[in-house]
Amino acid sequence: MKKILFLLSFLAVLAASYFTISCKTSQAVDFSAEVKPLINKKCIACHGGVKKQGGFSLLFEEEAKAKLKAGNYAIVPGKPEESSFITRLTSEDPEERMPYKHEALTENEIDLLTRWVKEGAKWGEHWAYLPVEKQAVPTVKGDWAINDIDRFVLAKAEEEGLKVSPKASPEVLARRLSLDLIGLPAPDSIKSEYLKNPTEKNYEKMVDKLLSMPQYGEKWASMWLDLARYADTKGYERDGPRSIWRYRDWLINAFNADMPYNQFITEQLAGDLLPNPTENQYLATAFHRNTMTNDEGGTDNEEFRTAAVLDRVNTTWETLLGTSYSCVQCHSHPYDPFKHDDYYKFMAFFNNTRDADSNGDYPIFRHFNDSLQIKLSALNGWLKTNTSPEKTTEVLHFLKTLQPAINSLETDSFINSELSDTKWLAMRNRGEARLPGFVLKNENSLIFRYRSGLKSGNLKFRLNYTKGEVLGQFNITKPTQSWEITEIPLKKVEGKYDIYLTFESKELTDPLKTGIVFDWFHFTESWPNVASKQSAEAKRNFWGLLNANTETTPIMLENTERMFRQTYFFERGSWLAKSKKVSPDVPASLNKFPASAQKNRLGLAKWMTANDNPLLSRTIINRLFEQVWGVGIVETLEDIGTQGAAPSNQALLDYLSYKLMNEYKWSLKKVLKEMVMSASYRQDSKINAEQLEKDPSNRFMARGPRVRLSAEQVRDQALVAYGMLNAQMFGPPVMPYQPAGVWGSPYDGQKWKISEGNQQYRRAIYTYWKRTSPYPSMTNFDAAGRETCSSRRIITNTPLQALTTLNDSVYIDLFAKFVNKTGIAKPEICITKAYELASGRKINEAKLKVLIKLYDESLKSYKKKKTPEPEKKALILVTNAILNLDEVLTKS
Repeated sequence: MKKILFLLSFLAVLAASYFTISCKTSQAVDFSAEVKPLINKKCIACHGGVKKQGGFSLLFEEEAKAKLKAGNYAIVPGKPEESSFITRLTSEDPEERMPYKHEALTENEIDLLTRWVKEGAKWGEHWAYLPVEKQAVPTVKGDWAINDIDRFVLAKAEEEGLKVSPKASPEVLARRLSLDLIGLPAPDSIKSEYLKNPTEKNYEKMVDKLLSMPQYGEKWASMWLDLARYADTKGYERDGPRSIWRYRDWLINAFNADMPYNQFITEQLAGDLLPNPTENQYLATAFHRNTMTNDEGGTDNEEFRTAAVLDRVNTTWETLLGTSYSCVQCHSHPYDPFKHDDYYKFMAFFNNTRDADSNGDYPIFRHFNDSLQIKLSALNGWLKTNTSPEKTTEVLHFLKTLQPAINSLETDSFINSELSDTKWLAMRNRGEARLPGFVLKNENSLIFRYRSGLKSGNLKFRLNYTKGEVLGQFNITKPTQSWEITEIPLKKVEGKYDIYLTFESKELTDPLKTGIVFDWFHFTESWPNVASKQSAEAKRNFWGLLNANTETTPIMLENTERMFRQTYFFERGSWLAKSKKVSPDVPASLNKFPASAQKNRLGLAKWMTANDNPLLSRTIINRLFEQVWGVGIVETLEDIGTQGAAPSNQALLDYLSYKLMNEYKWSLKKVLKEMVMSASYRQDSKINAEQLEKDPSNRFMARGPRVRLSAEQVRDQALVAYGMLNAQMFGPPVMPYQPAGVWGSPYDGQKWKISEGNQQYRRAIYTYWKRTSPYPSMTNFDAAGRETCSSRRIITNTPLQALTTLNDSVYIDLFAKFVNKTGIAKPEICITKAYELASGRKINEAKLKVLIKLYDESLKSYKKKKTPEPEKKALILVTNAILNLDEVLTKS
């Protein structure tokens, strides 16, 4: 009887195996899910974007199915026996067998590829490059699911053999929700109503209140600053200061206003190209002026201008489109459908901007104070009455941006002159320099910025050579140790010319001494010839505004037609090896460029924010998940392409991506609300043995998120908990406590000067960020250096982190102030309050007992050492220990 049962069991298993195999072999092979990953793993290194051994590439369909050098075809659809791609996988000849000099493919792998060719070698697209489509919401059993996110999560959890977790406690949820939405513990005024009566209605009310708080913008702008490689310095060796904090403030306001994400992206890419751009739209373009500028003497400005343009290309793709694109600078993408040409066509969108690695960070936007705004308004009124709309726009644009102007660093052919420190044109006695190939259009005025320590000297602008016709001249009449802007008349000329500058001064007896230095030149029409008191007043306002010392922000501006910069293909990615000319365009493998759009950055923004673009909405939804759950649906935020991690729940990603574009009209607040209102988000974060084994990283969201706080949140939470946070928003960066000597600036003498009063207790987002020496306590908690964009912070766990929170004077100072405020007479009350403020929950008897014991032992030790104020010191130590508890340093 046992033998019969065994035989029946064996036959059942055999039948089940046969059925499984039959089902697999009867299904059509999926190129994207089965073939492409195998090709990428075993074939593409020799037959892809970098190498095309034997003239055979498997990167693009047209290449894979093209005729080989030998005249045959590697892939003959429907005929694996005639396809060398298949026959060479099983060749006995080691010189013929593929992969060459590598481990042979397994029988299953060969069978898969054979079946694929036999079925017609149908090509497919990676899921990330296909348009986002509306997803059918799974049908699930039970009443656990609250919204559609839960239905996707529950269906995937059941598929993975996981059970979802129970709901977290109200205290835990209140803290988690607040940290996710505003980056800080929730104010008592907001969370108390929910904690008193934790109903669904009160939970939603708390969500809405947090989303409407101004601190929401600070939290989400903090995330974006890593992507925008934001810093208060320029980077590279000198790493001098850069005033770009108004861009940070623009971000905060944009998030708080829930600016539609498509508009948010458009303004950052091309705010300057919008009709009648506002000051804020100009500021938004500073997103791509966060690139580094090399102020070191002796560097090649064109090299580092080009480096900035390349950075803009790479940042746009990684930050906004979730795609690794930088490798395409040197060769076609090894794994994804992007050709070498695509890189330079895309680069052409950014290559025609005015910036040129200049020390002045031009182009800039000048910020006029109230009194200057009154002058500007008066000037605007006069111009509208007395000149054309075009002239009015031109004058106001020049006053606000100092553009279009030619940087003096664009000069060449130096005799007794040079690019001083590679920043400005400097001329000695009998000096000569050339401004090459400039188009003149009958301008009769030249405005330029210069400085000179001389009382006399003559400067001439000549056409085509140093003895050529004089276009205009300028006589120095007084020393100007600081920069000054002046104007000279020009002879009207039309055409393209080399403009030569010649300078002489009898005052210069030392042949090596510099006589005059130039910053920029602006060719224009002279002031309108209107003889009136109002005209004279308007002209005084113009020059007063032009020479006013204003605060500035670097922005993006496009070259004028006569300053147009051609883009070239770089051989093997070298900026010195320019070959064919290219025009702006996007990869043919993605959605088409809008027919009605111009081929500029604004047109690029329209292409990117179009609903048929497959990457923009997926990338931002993936980022939101990473911020909330600690890991994205695609873990590799920087690359959702074929070499990125497989999505844990692609259907959910596409569901929200589609909804963001079509139902939520690009509102990020609405997406975040749907996420935090879900039962999935509200799960307890405790992990059981089954979850640990099947899903240690919580990729399938069958439990609540448990993530260590960001560097900024560690600091901000401590400031809030112990009552020291200065909630002031916006403005220049501040310098909280930092030990002397951590950084210095040898060229400009800049030092870290601790901000006065309570300015040093502002949120971490306002901390001064120096690229070569970021704020150390935050770098210890994995904050990014921001030389380039950072898609995600890799969370580490090092002793430096414990040393930071246990010993940094910032925290010791906080604890001392808290203890002084709370009082040392009743240590139990002080400890209880410190715990509740830091953790967001009430302390239980067991924990209180442990902390009281720590206090008693510390007090005993301090008294034994005769330490002054032992009770206070013991309480500070316990408060410090509370901050370092795992439940305080993590969002759980």
